[in-house]
Amino acid sequence: MRTGAFRHSSFAPEPPSTRTVDHPARLKVATYNIHKGVRGLGPTKRLEIHNLGLGVQALEADLVFLQEVRHFHHREARQFDHSFFGWPEEGQADFLAPDGYQVAYRTNAVTKHGEHGNALLSRFPLGDIGHHDVSDHRFEQRGLLHVPVRWQGQELHAVVAHLGLMHSSRVRQVQRLAEFIDAHVPAGARLIVAGDFNDWGERLDPAMRDCGLFRAEDPTGRARPATFPSRVPVFALDRIYTRGLQCHRLKVPRGSSWARMSDHLPLLAELELA
Repeated sequence: MRTGAFRHSSFAPEPPSTRTVDHPARLKVATYNIHKGVRGLGPTKRLEIHNLGLGVQALEADLVFLQEVRHFHHREARQFDHSFFGWPEEGQADFLAPDGYQVAYRTNAVTKHGEHGNALLSRFPLGDIGHHDVSDHRFEQRGLLHVPVRWQGQELHAVVAHLGLMHSSRVRQVQRLAEFIDAHVPAGARLIVAGDFNDWGERLDPAMRDCGLFRAEDPTGRARPATFPSRVPVFALDRIYTRGLQCHRLKVPRGSSWARMSDHLPLLAELELA
């Protein structure tokens, strides 16, 4: 059902001379908060997971860091059972994965009707999948998904993050992230931490640098691309932080198709060895 509707979107495939496939030392990474695959409220609520499947394919990323991914939700499955395409039978992470990609998923939050969490989709082989609870209080269940990835003949560590809504919580969660990295990621190993940081005030970069992680920035010095809210993006909530890698290119796809699928836009980066 994922036909190619995004071939003529505002994020068209790059010319062959600049695509990652022609630069094997480059890694194309995307992070995307998919808002559980639905948009709207009440009678206007609509299922977007099928469009999101097309969107993920259009990104053509080697690694896709996803947040707010439903594993299952019984009420919404019943609600959308009558719709044209219907609720997917598998979890959203598996449903969104393009052919040939490996999938890692772990739950952050369990609710009355289902559960959701973080996921990683990868062109490359995955190692053991780990999860670390960084919930700061009982009203927000948050976690880190940690997956080693085999790339360029070496182990690259990927961490999918979705931090809390309060700044004080985010500061403590970054501290727990630092402790987790010290305990579970070998010193000197290349590392990507990407996701929705909810950092409205742009205050977390110093704490992330203390972890040895540097934010992916456009090498031309352009302003940091905003990803939220998707219809009129103002805030750069979605981030990619790296260790042992540098950013060659940074982009946010725009257009009405992307704006309708989630309240966030995806952030896409091309990374290369530092």
